[in-house]
This record gives sequence, C-alpha cells and structure tokens, in this order.
Amino acid sequence: MLKLQLADSFDTAKQECVDRIAGLARENFAPRADDYDNAAAFPTKDFDDLFQAGLHAPCVPEAYGGLGLGPGRNTYLLWMMTKELARADMSLARCWEGHVNSQVLISALANEEQKTRWFEGIVEQGHIWVAWSGEPQTKVPGQALRFGTHLKSVNGGYELNGTKAYATSAGHARRAILLVNEEGPGGARHASGSSDRLLLLACDLNHPGVTFDGSWWNPIGMRATVSYLVRFDNVFISAEDVIGRPGQYLNEAWQTRFSPHYAATFLGGAEAAYEYAIESTRKQQREDDPFVVCRIAQMSLNVETANLWLRHVAGLWDANRSEEAKVAGIRVRWLVERLAVETVDHCVRACGARSLVKPSPVERIYRDLSIYVRHDNSDQILATIGRQVLGRDYDGSFFRSPVTSHGSTY
Repeated sequence: MLKLQLADSFDTAKQECVDRIAGLARENFAPRADDYDNAAAFPTKDFDDLFQAGLHAPCVPEAYGGLGLGPGRNTYLLWMMTKELARADMSLARCWEGHVNSQVLISALANEEQKTRWFEGIVEQGHIWVAWSGEPQTKVPGQALRFGTHLKSVNGGYELNGTKAYATSAGHARRAILLVNEEGPGGARHASGSSDRLLLLACDLNHPGVTFDGSWWNPIGMRATVSYLVRFDNVFISAEDVIGRPGQYLNEAWQTRFSPHYAATFLGGAEAAYEYAIESTRKQQREDDPFVVCRIAQMSLNVETANLWLRHVAGLWDANRSEEAKVAGIRVRWLVERLAVETVDHCVRACGARSLVKPSPVERIYRDLSIYVRHDNSDQILATIGRQVLGRDYDGSFFRSPVTSHGSTY
C-alpha cells in the first residue's frame, strides 16, 4: 500500500504522534474493537491509553499543555491520527472526533477563563468532551415523540429541558458542547428559528438533571459510540459556560472545519478493508486472478486519491486560505465517502462472503461505514457543491438549504 510520508510537513516530534497512535491502535485498540462492538460499550480502555500516552489533548494549545493541532495548525497530522484510530475501530475514531473537535471550538471561541478551567480538566484529568446537536423534528415509523430542547433565560444563565438524540459518548463524556436554539427545538440542523439565536452551551454532564436512555441505541454499526438519547430536566447552565457569541457557529461556518475530519474516519475504515483484501488475496494465492487484481488496483487508487485530497485540504487550512479550504472541504467530505464505500465493496467482492463473517474485521467495517456516512446527507452535500459551482447561495455546513430536505442525518 502507498504510504504517504509526513516528514515533509511535520517535524520529528509531531510525526512521532502519528507513530505512537498507530502503535496503540494496532496493539491495543484493534484487538478490543469486536468486544466493544458486540457489547455496544464505550471504548473506555482506549481513551485511558490515549491519556496515558499524552495523546488525549491534541487540539489543546501548547500553552495549556496540549499538542496545539487543529485546522490551521498541522491539520493533516491531526486527521492522520484520526485515520489510524479508524483503521482499528471506527466507533473509537468517532468518539475521538467529538472530543478533539470540542477542543478546537474551545480554543477558538472560548474566553481565557473558560480555556484555563476546561483545558486543565482535559490535560490533567483526562476529561472527555463531546458536541451534541441532534434534534430531528420529523418522525419515523414507530417514533412517538419528537426530539428537541427548550431554553429559558433565568437569573445567571439558562434552564434547559428536553431531549437530544445521537449523543455520542453518552455517560462517559465529562462535558458536552450543546448546540441549542433559543427560538425552539431543532438544534442546529433542524431548527426553524434564526441561526443568530443558536448558542453553544458547555453542559456539565454530572448534573442530576442529565439522564441517558441506552435502550434507544441499537444500530447496525458504530455501536461503541454509545450515541444514546439524552434528557435534560431543569438543567441549569451558567452564563459563564456559554461559548462565543450567539449564531457564531453557523455564521462563521465552523462545521466546515469538521466535515473533512469525518472523511478521515471513512478513510481509516477503507484502508483497513484494503489491507485485509491484500492479505486475503495472498493467502488464497489469487494474485493472478485478473478480476481480483483489478479490484485491488481500484482499492489502491481510491485510498491514494483520498489521502491526497485530505492533504490538499489540510494544506489550505495551514496556509490560512480558509475560504478555499471551506470549499475544498465540502468536496473531500463527499468524495471520500464515495471512495471509502466503493473500496469496502471491492474488498467484499474480491474476498467473497467470508469477509463478512466474524471474526473478519471487514464485517464490522461494513456495518460501521454504512451508518457513519449518514452523518451528513450525501445528496445534500453534492447539491451544495453544485450550487457553489453555479454561483448560487449555499450552506457549507449542510445545515440549511434553499430546498427543504428530509434526508437522513446522523
């Protein structure tokens, strides 16, 4: 497999972060992945290992004890760390994404008092963070109630009531950045109110009014993300825990920093399937089968293309070409999804049905990728690219569209 070198972009110390996380993923995380998946249990030991290895705070600025990575600061290195985790376990990579993306938001939008308070918990105590928006307003068959939160202004802050869905790392994260609209339910993706009323609230998940419903979470894949239903009953959130300005998240298109990060996880799963296909082909002595050879070649090209696209977008961020990076990030999010899904399909066709039978890792990758690519609606992403090309209004965060969309989101 082509291995893209990082040495031309990073110093030795930064390169070593990828090597360390790859070693942990190979030796510790991959052997645990099936057990976490079978039990639909959070990968607690994996996060403990990341903390002990000094890799728990990649996007915390160096001045606060972290590695100082993130969009604009060794972006490709961060995404390659995520890719290595996803090669071992895509659920782990998803939990990690939420944790490190929260660090990016705190670093950029929080005030100094907030940074000092929260970064200390992450760096010194291993606190896990997440960001939750999910409040889909349309019902599906069998769903009795809509999800949604309501916010009331009270003395010294806000009182929060209601529910959110797809709450990744539920019960294991210490704090969550909640995307809540003051005008009513919907979070960011499904709110009908003005984007200028969207708040980022840092919620202490130890509050007695925060409870989780694990019975809601029984998906085909990404099971170890434990993305439960969460309920908020009279949860007080201090004004001191409001991050940034109202509407800042959407108005500054912060989601465009994170969409390519999802693509890094897709790619990690695809690379693991590609490696399995090569090993299986050699073990079955099918190197001269022309059909298998063609599929191996296509997998190789897909993986190489995805890596090059991620490197390109990361380079734009690091060069402070943010508007170009936002546009390119939309493209890489859609393209890597297609390349990853196609790569896993090639793997299954080349290796046969046995690749979808446990203990083959492809069985889990197939399920995980099937659900995780629904994190954004692929049709809406592609339409967004088309609107941008045609010079029409578009939303690079995929939260709002001139045409109402009822597509799936995760």
